[in-house]
Amino acid sequence: MILAGVSVLLVALGLVALMVVRSSSASPSGASSAARSAPAEDSVDAGFARDMAIHHQQAVEMSFIVRDRTDDEDLRRLAYDIINTQANQRGMMLGWLEIWGLPKSAAGPPMEWMGHTLTPTDDGSLMPGMATDAELAALTAAKGEKAEVLFLRLMTVHHRAGADMAQAAAGTAKTDAIRNLAAGMVRGQQSEIGLMADMLTARGVKP
Repeated sequence: MILAGVSVLLVALGLVALMVVRSSSASPSGASSAARSAPAEDSVDAGFARDMAIHHQQAVEMSFIVRDRTDDEDLRRLAYDIINTQANQRGMMLGWLEIWGLPKSAAGPPMEWMGHTLTPTDDGSLMPGMATDAELAALTAAKGEKAEVLFLRLMTVHHRAGADMAQAAAGTAKTDAIRNLAAGMVRGQQSEIGLMADMLTARGVKP
């Protein structure tokens, strides 16, 4: 499971690197221009990239867990889509931080770029929407329809919070890279929220 996630992340990082190489080849001043136009360390762009990379990592983790605990092909397909989409997006965000010469970990608490003040907790939930350690343990222990329902509920909450974060970044980030990526996340996660609501209803559970 870990090796598969790492492989997808490495592919995403490679794609970002290829984009930079092509840009630099097309324009000799491309690299220096990118450095000069890099967002500040405390910018919306950097804060969103760092926080959403963490948020995405948990979504990938939960999707790997449920993929191995259900025989339902539709739900396995959804898990596979989340794994690939969010691992690739995570790689892109970490790649942009690398290009900008910015640290991949924030010095302060999460969500500062949104103007939020989060009270640290010891339940493993680092940001809104993220599952707690206990919820992840319950998902890991569950099988079949029980695992499916728990995953769909947890991922719905996860996606709603992620879409809120992405909406904020799409409207306030300074770089085209982050604005466009965030806008795409909003569309994708809202679509999956609707799909998961239908899956819960099909299982006789209120979304």
